[in-house]
Amino acid sequence: MRKLILLATLALAAAVMPSALASAAPAPAASPATVEAAPTAAQLLAKTSGCNQISNGKYKTDEDASSKTVAVCDANGAVFWKADMDIDCDGQRTSQCNENTDCCFQDDTAFHQSDGKPLNAAKLPYIVVPSSSSIWKYSSSGLKGGGSCAVIYNGKVEYAVIGDTGPSQIIGEASYATAKDLGINPDPSNGGTDSGVTYICFKNSTVSPIENHANAVSKGQSLATTFVNNN
Repeated sequence: MRKLILLATLALAAAVMPSALASAAPAPAASPATVEAAPTAAQLLAKTSGCNQISNGKYKTDEDASSKTVAVCDANGAVFWKADMDIDCDGQRTSQCNENTDCCFQDDTAFHQSDGKPLNAAKLPYIVVPSSSSIWKYSSSGLKGGGSCAVIYNGKVEYAVIGDTGPSQIIGEASYATAKDLGINPDPSNGGTDSGVTYICFKNSTVSPIENHANAVSKGQSLATTFVNNN
């Protein structure tokens, strides 16, 4: 009789144990939160199809251009313009950017790294804004050195900083590194592209330190998402 009771007890325990173990097992880890994808080139361009012009007139794309064709446009949280891309190789001397590779090389940039040195055009994606003039003052639109910008070309988006200033009557210029990352010939003597580049610069933004491209990408993607959602 004791054997029968023992066997019955063991059978009951075997039946109950799996459910007891299941209830005691730790719950599976929660899936990480989904990170919202950064806007595509097409999504950004769709928000720049019209132009609320804020520049007092228009800019030339090059010194020898026959006419002024580029306006600066206002948007919610940003300004933008559509132009060409000339190559800026100013700043630190590198094998790509120096007096021998660039006839107009200057060993300085308007805005400097956190250590006080000029920017490195061969390494850092940055854009050039026109020096302030009666046409437009970039500071009046909430732009400043180290500000965050998205540059779009041929279906690609590059996040860059405002790194230098250029002639007051010309617009459409970016660093060697910006051009290279976008698939544009970055050679300062024969590179660049004549058209098809959209520059979107986000108001009252700052990438710190200015030379940290990873921070520029993170900041830019966040601001670009807001730009698409709010325009």
